[in-house]
Amino acid sequence: MPELDIHLDETDRSAQLRADAYAGLLAAPKWLPPKWFYDARGSDLFEEITRLPEYYPTKLERDLLAAQADRIAAITGARTLVELGSGSSEKTRLLLDALHRRGDLATFVPLDVSAAALADAVALLSADYPQLRIEGVVADFHQHLKLLPGSGDRLVAFLGGTIGNLAPAERARFLAELRATLEPGEWLLLGAGLVTDPQVMVPAYDDAAGVTAEFNRNVLRVLNRELDADFDVEAFEHVAVWDPEREWIEMRLRAARAMSVTLPAIGVTIEFATGEELRTEISAKFRRDLLAEELAAAGFNLRHWWTDPAGRFSLSLAETG
Repeated sequence: MPELDIHLDETDRSAQLRADAYAGLLAAPKWLPPKWFYDARGSDLFEEITRLPEYYPTKLERDLLAAQADRIAAITGARTLVELGSGSSEKTRLLLDALHRRGDLATFVPLDVSAAALADAVALLSADYPQLRIEGVVADFHQHLKLLPGSGDRLVAFLGGTIGNLAPAERARFLAELRATLEPGEWLLLGAGLVTDPQVMVPAYDDAAGVTAEFNRNVLRVLNRELDADFDVEAFEHVAVWDPEREWIEMRLRAARAMSVTLPAIGVTIEFATGEELRTEISAKFRRDLLAEELAAAGFNLRHWWTDPAGRFSLSLAETG
């Protein structure tokens, strides 16, 4: 296994899961953070989602990266590429290749919460890019941004529309903490979904084949396995709705019947009424002016903006002031 810089071990992860489950399931309305979808099965299901005909964000972002990677490399001249929530880093290879062609890149820093997934990705990347120093960091971008290696020449990539999983206050805090970590003249490459027709957006989170429904319910399987919970997983229906006021998609799990769920690992029993919903994810969609304002408030200057022809997804390149 490749050597990784570990700031989040299994003990930390387990403690976070217990804390999130306790806070979210005892809240009204109930909620859970989307990061707990992603055990091995959840990651596989998400990869399947990205290949579905309804799910457009991954394809559009890949197309934008393919079209703009060389320009991004020329603009930033980055010697260090950092990817937050890296996963398999599949799309990021477009940036790696462009920066390598330019001759600037020396180090790639993929950051992810999963040590196993990161180790696999680093092993593959090390074989494919032997000239590159690869420093895998096991960490949570909500907590460990100040630990990012490198200085003065970094390009931070935050792709996949993941910024939309953060509520406005969380986004503001995340961007401010990232800006505090970076030096003047460093860069942020941000992939973000845009507000478009709800008849296009909602099916991306509620596909006809039911893969997203299985992905959504997987969070309950994670709680059953890791917290000894007794959720009847199939008794929860997948729900995806567009909130036009907040301009985000909400994914929820709706109890098909009244039930009591025990979670011995955190010492609680949770009651669900028939039809009661548990929110598992938000996916905010953006408009250029709003995103530029949020970046500016955190100390980033939006320098470049690219979208697909239909205006459904964006790549933005912002520089620290």
